[in-house]
Amino acid sequence: MRTWFWTLLLAVVAVALAVVLRSHSGNVLLLVWPWRIEMSLTLAVLLIVAAFVVLYVGLRVLAWLLAIPDRVRVWRGKRAQARDHELLERGWISLLEGRYSQAEKDLTRLLDQTKVQTRRVLAALSSARAAHGLSEFDRRDRFLASAQEHAGTDPGLLEATATVSADMLLDQGRAERALAVLAPLADGGARHLHTMRLLLRAHAALNHHDQMFSLARALVRRNALPRQEADQLIDASGAARLRAAAANDGWRAIWKDLKAEERLLPEIALAGAAAFEAAGEAAEAARVLEAAVAVKFNPALVAAYARCDASQVSRRLARAESWLQSRPTDPELLTALGMLCLNGQLWGQAERYLLRSVSRRNDAQTHALLGSLYDRLERPADAVRHWRLATAASMALPVLATDAALPAADTGSDPYRVDAEGGYAVGLADLDDETGPVSGYAALPPAATVADYVLDPDARVSKEQHDRALAPEDAPLAGGTSDFDEYFDSAPLPAAAFEDPVPTYAPAPPAAAKPAAAPAAPVPDTKPPFKNDGEH
Repeated sequence: MRTWFWTLLLAVVAVALAVVLRSHSGNVLLLVWPWRIEMSLTLAVLLIVAAFVVLYVGLRVLAWLLAIPDRVRVWRGKRAQARDHELLERGWISLLEGRYSQAEKDLTRLLDQTKVQTRRVLAALSSARAAHGLSEFDRRDRFLASAQEHAGTDPGLLEATATVSADMLLDQGRAERALAVLAPLADGGARHLHTMRLLLRAHAALNHHDQMFSLARALVRRNALPRQEADQLIDASGAARLRAAAANDGWRAIWKDLKAEERLLPEIALAGAAAFEAAGEAAEAARVLEAAVAVKFNPALVAAYARCDASQVSRRLARAESWLQSRPTDPELLTALGMLCLNGQLWGQAERYLLRSVSRRNDAQTHALLGSLYDRLERPADAVRHWRLATAASMALPVLATDAALPAADTGSDPYRVDAEGGYAVGLADLDDETGPVSGYAALPPAATVADYVLDPDARVSKEQHDRALAPEDAPLAGGTSDFDEYFDSAPLPAAAFEDPVPTYAPAPPAAAKPAAAPAAPVPDTKPPFKNDGEH
């Protein structure tokens, strides 16, 4: 638009000048001693215009010739910049792809050839990142020192160097060093979210709970941290602050500083309730736990709610039973109700809740509570049974290396085996008294009282001595006296393979215990009902 405007204006001026010159003809006289020059006005105007054009073109050509060195310098700079950009792009692509060796090679070339301060700092930091990916920490530190040297006094470049250094130090696990690097930026960190995140990571690694709490709050306020992650950090740090101040009365100030939604977080609610309990304010502790459970049901909160004095049982029991209406099959809640009834000496209700809980989950704590309950009710058999179930529920049997070569052992007569229903498969022979076995449990056969499936081979000697003491003196051997036969004769055999429903076997004595010149034991002429030839 501007070009058309000036073109039109020039045409109008030319037409107006032509009209004026045609209407006002005249002569122009120039006296330049010793010459006298006379010409028409029109020619004089044309000569002036031509002289202006020639002068303008001449000056422009002269300026172009004088600017040749500058143009060459600019051209060389652009070519160097293009080479730098090519190396930088290639290095960053390799760095993002994880090809750290190639990235470090390209970026080191860029660091050596570039003359621009910002590109030097960028190349040094990128090379440090590549060396960090290769776990070359000494070379990484040299690149970081070079970046700090090239940054000079530029605050932006110094901050970039500090943040990159702190990020890599945190990845390496050197939180204290990272915090020292970020210390100059801590005052202005409120304006830079990435610096705040790095400070939060460093303080979290060092368990600086006060700084964790304040930084997590600030990042949530600026929507720079996911709410779930922020809640976890605030919950952990706030609870730690309350527990640390529980020795004195300073926890009350911390509790008042918490927001209403922060007091409902599980760990903070547990720590606050414990502080109120220690201060003798059980009712306030109950209100704290009730409010937290109402927001989100948590087994730890319910378990803490069940631990109270007898004076608090009636109120807490009524509230917990209201929770049971919405969660009638929750084993954690049923166990907590049983514990409350135990604290209030409500034995019948406690038994009903604990049995309902253990029917849904075989839990060691619930069995232990049932054992304590039956012990108070003077029912020792039931108490012992549940105490043993509590022990069995918290144990795991090891997997033997020989399981791959040996068949599965017959554990049907194992007194310590717990079946899938949560009870014992057989009776407890060790509970027998003079009058007979304990009510509800049958005595074990003598041959199944001690199992030979042991982890330690040296323990076999004591077992054989035990069997020899229990077996009759004239009991025949089940097989040969070799170690191979003794090993397989020790495994329990199915009762259906024998004429006698409960056969008894006495293994041969250990080789070290037999006399050197003793003859081999006589073998009966009749064929035994089952011959163990090593293929069993």
